[in-house]
Amino acid sequence: MLFPDESELIERIALALIQRKERMGTAESCTGGLIAAACTSLAGSSQWFERGVVSYSNEAKTELLGVPAALIGLHGAVSGEVAEQMARGLVAHAPIDWAIAVTGVAGPGGGTESKPVGTVWLALMHGRSRIRVWREHFTGDRHEVRARTVRAGLEALCDALEDRDS
Repeated sequence: MLFPDESELIERIALALIQRKERMGTAESCTGGLIAAACTSLAGSSQWFERGVVSYSNEAKTELLGVPAALIGLHGAVSGEVAEQMARGLVAHAPIDWAIAVTGVAGPGGGTESKPVGTVWLALMHGRSRIRVWREHFTGDRHEVRARTVRAGLEALCDALEDRDS
């Protein structure tokens, strides 16, 4: 498995989604599809994983996920508002029940005083309901920031699935 640290989480997510007869997708910027890759590293993931959209540029966020350019202009691509709209756009355009969206500054450059390297916004949606939108600040190099973002997104999804099952 390509993502040994996440294998248990992915197996738990897969089991919960299969039992619920639900599917998920990802809308990723700074992780470049790593959450989707982690999910699809598990054999049989086509039963519960529908699609991943890598929307690295602002134009991709607008064209593929329907994030208003004005929203990006107002809050910046790395913001809770944009992460939430990425998740909402994916749910609106894909036959999925769950969406994880991430946008951030993985580094080594690109950070600002208000959004330093390691700043990541994540959003989790179930249907059209917002479950959680939150900011993380991860330390480390680009690889570590991206790996920690993958882990944070998968943990949040797993927790939400297991909370709804209990």
